[in-house]
Amino acid sequence: HKRKRKCAICFDSMRSGHGQALFTAECSHKFHFHCISSNVKHGNHVCPVCRAKWKEIPLNRSLSSNIPDGRRGINGVQLPQQDAYVALLHQVPNRQRGVRRLHTFEPTDFNDDESLQQTEATDSLNSRSKKTAEISTYPEFSSIPQSSSQDGFSVLIHLKAPSASSDQATGRLVNESSVRSPSGRAPVDLVTVIDISGSMAGTKLALLKRAMGFVIQHLGPSDRLSVIAFSSSARRLFHLQRMSHYGRQQALQAINSLGAGGGTNIAEALKKATKVIEDRSYKNSVCSIILLSDGQDTYNLSSNARGGSKDYSTLVPQSILDDTRRMLPIHAFGFGADHDSDSLHSVAEASGGTFSFIEDEGVMQDAFAQCIGGLLSVVVQEMRLNMECVHPGVQLCSIKSGSYPSMMARDGRSCSVDIGHLYADEERDILLSVNIPQSREQTSLLKVACSYRDLTNETIKLKVDEVKINRPMSAISENVSIEVDRERNRIQAADSIESARAAAERGALAEAVTILEDCRRRLSESFASRSGDRLSLALDAELREMQERMASRQLYEASGRAYMLSGLSSHSWQRATTRGDSTESSTIVHSYQTPSMVQMLQHSQSHIPSPPGQQPQARPPRPSAR
Repeated sequence: HKRKRKCAICFDSMRSGHGQALFTAECSHKFHFHCISSNVKHGNHVCPVCRAKWKEIPLNRSLSSNIPDGRRGINGVQLPQQDAYVALLHQVPNRQRGVRRLHTFEPTDFNDDESLQQTEATDSLNSRSKKTAEISTYPEFSSIPQSSSQDGFSVLIHLKAPSASSDQATGRLVNESSVRSPSGRAPVDLVTVIDISGSMAGTKLALLKRAMGFVIQHLGPSDRLSVIAFSSSARRLFHLQRMSHYGRQQALQAINSLGAGGGTNIAEALKKATKVIEDRSYKNSVCSIILLSDGQDTYNLSSNARGGSKDYSTLVPQSILDDTRRMLPIHAFGFGADHDSDSLHSVAEASGGTFSFIEDEGVMQDAFAQCIGGLLSVVVQEMRLNMECVHPGVQLCSIKSGSYPSMMARDGRSCSVDIGHLYADEERDILLSVNIPQSREQTSLLKVACSYRDLTNETIKLKVDEVKINRPMSAISENVSIEVDRERNRIQAADSIESARAAAERGALAEAVTILEDCRRRLSESFASRSGDRLSLALDAELREMQERMASRQLYEASGRAYMLSGLSSHSWQRATTRGDSTESSTIVHSYQTPSMVQMLQHSQSHIPSPPGQQPQARPPRPSAR
């Protein structure tokens, strides 16, 4: 029999002569006219399915972009990769699926989470070969003269997390017969908090469902998921449950039955998501919240007494604000031009999470893919870095650790930095400044050590050789350490972005552009840039992009602010965020991506639904980002 053609966005049937206008793009994907109209009217001429750029676009008719709930169906959005059970959901009515209908009733306590699948996951972790983190140290120069004392001498501490285990395949689709997690990794408790307010209707909601389907299909049976949907109020769609075959069925049913409408109440949604984690009867070792919104909280934000600025801390549950260890990070995603980037960035920053800016609707799945590529590869937890001065005349004077909490002893003889958790292969740089006295012999500057918990909950302690410098009779000509110079450039760029953003918020766009231009000039004069350092060149490209997004007030409001805040989030945590073309293989913006993130991105981008009769589209391999 003939296969029914379906809209590539809402996947509802498309039949001519039934009162629905149809549009066939150059890339051969078909859409209901009202489904694609919201993309076009905002100037987006990229196919939301395959991301091909269109030369011919549909006329901007006054057609609604909403998809009526009655035509959406239980799985209104087909997923890029379909297990047999997903295909079955498209064909079998609700009453025949054996999947429990969702109840609107919520218990007082969320301690109804499903028990853990421990045996096989624990065996897998224990059987892995032991890998430990690595610490490297780089003094600014290898020597200074005996007769010289130096203030503000730089020492770089470089950390690298263990690599993913050989059997780890983060980007692998979990299939129906899976009975254990797809790799030797820590299982995750994940709560996704998704905006279904009225502004999400149509294409946005359809693409959100597709992205959530990708997440669901890549969580293993040892991982647990709960979903909070919010508009004017928030509701838990289902309890924290394992992503077994049955759990995935329920999750897909819940996601794809959602409709859009109402206002935006982020605070209530985050409060409910936090309660899911705090009320758990069982606990996986890694937990996180993913928040996506395309609007502004219209219920909870109030201006504080100073200058009338908004108090974004009211959006974050108090328990998260009080947690100095930041054990429950909220990774926030701002969607489109109308979201409140200040509030989402503040929420992420307060919790130890990241803020990403999804500018193009079609990038939503890639943004989620990059995020879970990291979350599904945590190998280090509660890492703390300790530094202690060795020579009695050496004294610490500053610590550059971004958003990571640091503490220095009053006498300046020791300090610590709390790094927290790291994804596989993730790297961190901490830049210290010390004062060095005159000395006639080799000077020992610092002892460096770190401790953390690995996936088996064992405490690992590491030490490295003391950081020493030679003391020749006279000065020796040598170049500054390129590792130190590179990190100075990164810190300088981040500081300039913050200063430029502050100027832009005052309305001084010309001043903001000048700040970034001055930083670009200083970077170009650095030893690292003149040596062709990739990071320094990437920083220049990022600053140039920010300047372009400040060409006018309108452009800054539409995308410049969110792009800058996402960049600040990325640099302050030294962790990948989505912004601009950062998830594309052709990007030159430094994005801190790990191999696990790249692998998940490749899986998202190379499994794109193709028109009938064509082979699935694939993208070129992504180069390593660091």
